[in-house]
Amino acid sequence: MYVVDAFAHAPFTGNPAGVCLLGTERDSAWMQSVAAEMKHAETAFVRPIDDGFELRWFTPTVEVDLCGHATLASAHVLWESGNLAQDRTARFHTRSGLLTATLDCAIKLDFPSEAPEAAALPHAISGLSPIWTGKNRMDWIAQVASEEELRTFVPDIESINALGMRGLIVTAAGSSEFDFVSRFFAPQSGVPEDPVTGSAHCCLAPFWGSRLGKTAMSGYQASERGGKVGVELKNSRVVLSGQAITVLEGTFRC
Repeated sequence: MYVVDAFAHAPFTGNPAGVCLLGTERDSAWMQSVAAEMKHAETAFVRPIDDGFELRWFTPTVEVDLCGHATLASAHVLWESGNLAQDRTARFHTRSGLLTATLDCAIKLDFPSEAPEAAALPHAISGLSPIWTGKNRMDWIAQVASEEELRTFVPDIESINALGMRGLIVTAAGSSEFDFVSRFFAPQSGVPEDPVTGSAHCCLAPFWGSRLGKTAMSGYQASERGGKVGVELKNSRVVLSGQAITVLEGTFRC
């Protein structure tokens, strides 16, 4: 078992993920118990299979369909531990299909694009005054007028939880070195606010790409820990890029 800070520029930044390397198949209940014990936003379970690795992600309460930061952390662990040569592509078979990771200065993840469509929120969220709202297959998204408004937003977790779906992305245009900024709230999945959410950037990349007229952009998730995510649009895919740092290594004894 490893704990890895993903999309991080230093230890204790970015988003911590548990990564459990499995030698044999384990049942879902055991994996859910481990994720609850770890208490990270996601714990990834990696098992070697033909043509790569099986990869599953669990929050402390549920299994999820897609997770970027724990995928980045899993690839980092495979390369760092010697389970995969650093010049080899990590191939992950997941509930969202085949995902790949390569190492080239940064870790680059090939993920599906999850563009949102305009839709009204089911109800108003206290303190949130969006100028555009929509959703994709996983999340709601709300654009606000400024980075300052995004950073000072105090979430009403109960109201966000009542939205349904996996979570709520709040985003704004960047005002400094980043093209856009965001925050992500997923109390529906047992994660009140996620530090850095790779999968949310599968929505943010096409959303901001169409508005900024760009295919390559830089994003910053403005949580308390904070994290940088590079995105590049490639047809129906999004390449996410970031760094990872191992902060803990241990062995589960049960």
